[in-house]
Amino acid sequence: VQLQASGGGLVQAGGSLRLSCAASGRTLSRYNMGWFRQVPGEAREFVAYISYNGGSTYYAGSVKGRFTISRDNAKNTVYLQMNSLKPEDTAVYSCAASGDSNLAAGRITSTYDYWGQGTQVTVSS
Repeated sequence: VQLQASGGGLVQAGGSLRLSCAASGRTLSRYNMGWFRQVPGEAREFVAYISYNGGSTYYAGSVKGRFTISRDNAKNTVYLQMNSLKPEDTAVYSCAASGDSNLAAGRITSTYDYWGQGTQVTVSS
């Protein structure tokens, strides 16, 4: 499956962005999905996870209550709604697909089979 993230940009602190992750090649409904972010020189960081049918979600503590992950399997797309953005949210955001049924493994990068190219999010203070 090929994944393409989009929707990033420059926003002021307190603002909002919605990222999209569109899939091609295979239906996304078979996969659990995650969003991760990475700052240059640092390790990739887990942001949010959603199960294949949308029934389970969880978030990194740093974004919980501000970000919402969702999916539309009919459109083969996963979303990340980001509200109340902070400068420390600045990073390249990437989506990933996992066929692993272990719900608890969604925070782990090695769980994921497919990765999309990232989209840059920059939050100015």
